[in-house]
Amino acid sequence: MMQAFRNSAKVAGAIFAVLMLVFVLTSVDWSGLTMTSNVGKINGESIDVRTYQGFVQQTIDNRQRDMPASLTLEERNQIEDQVWEQLIENQVLESEYERRGITVTADEIVQAMRNSPPADFRNIPEFQTDSQFDIAKYQRWLTSSVGAQYLPALESQYRDQLRRSKLLRVVAADIYLSDAALWEQFRDENETVKIALTAIIPQNVVPDSAVKLTTEEITAHYRSHQDDFERPRTAFLSFVALPRLTDASDTAAARARADSARAAILGGEPFADVARRESDDSASAANGGSLGEWTKGSMDPAFDSAAFAMPLNKVSEPVLSQFGFHLIEVTSRKGAKAKGRHILIPIEVTGDHRDRLDAQADSLERLGAERDDPAALDTVARTLSLPISRTNPVQEGTRIQLGNFVVPDAGTWAFQGRKPGATSPVIETSMAYYVFRLDSLHPAGVPPLAQIRPAVEQTLRAARKKQLAKPRAEEYVKRVESGESMEAAAKAMNLAHREFGPFSRVNPPLTDPLVVGTAFGLDVGQRSGVLDTPEGMYVMKVLEHAKADSAQFVKNLDEYRSKMIDLARQERIRGYMGALRESAKIVDNRARLQEQQQQAPPTQQPPII
Repeated sequence: MMQAFRNSAKVAGAIFAVLMLVFVLTSVDWSGLTMTSNVGKINGESIDVRTYQGFVQQTIDNRQRDMPASLTLEERNQIEDQVWEQLIENQVLESEYERRGITVTADEIVQAMRNSPPADFRNIPEFQTDSQFDIAKYQRWLTSSVGAQYLPALESQYRDQLRRSKLLRVVAADIYLSDAALWEQFRDENETVKIALTAIIPQNVVPDSAVKLTTEEITAHYRSHQDDFERPRTAFLSFVALPRLTDASDTAAARARADSARAAILGGEPFADVARRESDDSASAANGGSLGEWTKGSMDPAFDSAAFAMPLNKVSEPVLSQFGFHLIEVTSRKGAKAKGRHILIPIEVTGDHRDRLDAQADSLERLGAERDDPAALDTVARTLSLPISRTNPVQEGTRIQLGNFVVPDAGTWAFQGRKPGATSPVIETSMAYYVFRLDSLHPAGVPPLAQIRPAVEQTLRAARKKQLAKPRAEEYVKRVESGESMEAAAKAMNLAHREFGPFSRVNPPLTDPLVVGTAFGLDVGQRSGVLDTPEGMYVMKVLEHAKADSAQFVKNLDEYRSKMIDLARQERIRGYMGALRESAKIVDNRARLQEQQQQAPPTQQPPII
């Protein structure tokens, strides 16, 4: 058995992936970091750029092992931020351990290591017997020569976990919830009301034509509400898009492939073998095309129509759906239920069409991508007869949206120290190949009025509409007070009216505290006045009110107390960790170093972030 562990590359690889990131993030020698070329400082401790890079690359490598496609720029950017935040958390916790004198002994580490295996280890086949985790196998591995290689990483992991556990026990040890506090929480979860609600939403009840705005008013509003128009860094970009949509030749090629697969089955090849080889539905293909049982209406309409009309145990002609061509075999059918299997042949760019598109994509990359010359985008647009379009302003931290379609990576690329005029790499999506050009980059702050005038007008118009809507709300209340029902008055005045509930305080249909408080404060049959909230004005009437069951509360009090104390401890720990993070003195040089890298001459080799 020991020899099997020594020779098992599979278990070694799995364990390495589980442990390595933990090892590098918990084994930092903070006192030994160099002061040169640092990526930032955490509570005065410099973080060497090479240390940070190593952590980032190791995380990328671990993540990439589980993904068939390469990580996107956005995903890499997220990893960089996650690693940076992990370094901050590790450092502030180290300070807390030292301040509170929290340590762990070698015996504590050994006992934890032997008796509490890492969660991911439980899924490693070499540690299982009859598909169940076998702790004896794990403990033998710890004493093997292979296990010895990973003991330093395991020790580091357990030392960190034990210290963290001790610290958080101290932080949350004094949590106590009185019966009164528990009853209040129980009531909030279980007391329910049902209401009728009429909404007077200014944006809906007052037309734009009713609000006339002058240039002077717009300018005055802009000047007096500067904080409202604060914006993060904003990029303005142009782009060309090379469509990669399928055409008639691709549809014909997919149909021919489906016909060929059907012919193979009719010629004697097992359906399951063809499904595993040809089907683009990877989940069912792994099971020989099996779909199990499904209910009519749960599949694509074209698929359903064919499946519930065709003979049993026959392979259908190719059926075209939104996903491609299906070969369907239904094995049983009863009422609205069916069982069967299928093969999916997708319609994708292929043949001569793919060759032409690949050639165009090569030209797009060669002529337009990753250039510092703004004319490169114009050149590639001319060469490929593509229009140059512009995105909406893109704020830092957001993604570029073109109509209903979100383009990855470009929004991240634009803020990585590029100079105006630079073009992006080719960004590939299922719809098109894109190259973006950074036309301009505006710093964070309040943009000039000319740049955000529509937004200023919108906020001013919304404020005016609210004033004009108030008389409508008052008129509605008068009609109801005169004896008209809420529903009839709303219908006569073209106002939105509907019933909500029953709902509790913790899941209300509207989250405004005034609306929620009023709903639970009125007696059944009582009606409110006009509730003026930032979103609009409301009038409500309570239709039903069910109190929380105090007998049930008393019966389950001990169990409920335990549950709520656990939640309160988690909340305390989140707050504590947040306070530590907030109090940390952070110097983050990553953006500056990245900008230096982008602007450095090609002969230089600055650190890569």
